[in-house]
Amino acid sequence: MEKLAVNVKCPYCKKSLMDEEVQIDSFPSVRVRIQLGKKTGALYLSSIYGSYNIISEVPIPPEEIVLFFCPECSASFSLKDLCDECKAPLAFFELKNGGTVQICTRRGCEYHSIDYTNMSQKISTLYSIYEVFADPSRRK
Repeated sequence: MEKLAVNVKCPYCKKSLMDEEVQIDSFPSVRVRIQLGKKTGALYLSSIYGSYNIISEVPIPPEEIVLFFCPECSASFSLKDLCDECKAPLAFFELKNGGTVQICTRRGCEYHSIDYTNMSQKISTLYSIYEVFADPSRRK
């Protein structure tokens, strides 16, 4: 199955959050600033949807909730919505081609969602990931 790599930007300043220099899972990472208590630093997230691999300048103990910020404009990525699984606040990023990605801010919680702004984009993404279903001749 193909991996779905997301390409995200800040929903406020519109600058890309993609970091070509720091690769996780063999793809550019998503770079954000985080705050945990009084400590701040860079956090690099895997851009592969469903991967929980990270590189963090600030150690994040399990179950801790961190605040997410844009590394360029310092806007908060926090939402008022809470995680369906653990009730921690959600953070969100804007997809480059429209839509949003939401993630839980609690370390260890695996809740995440992706929402596209138009149906044709949803269908195109699904076909590219599950192309064996779109083209039965590709079945092995």
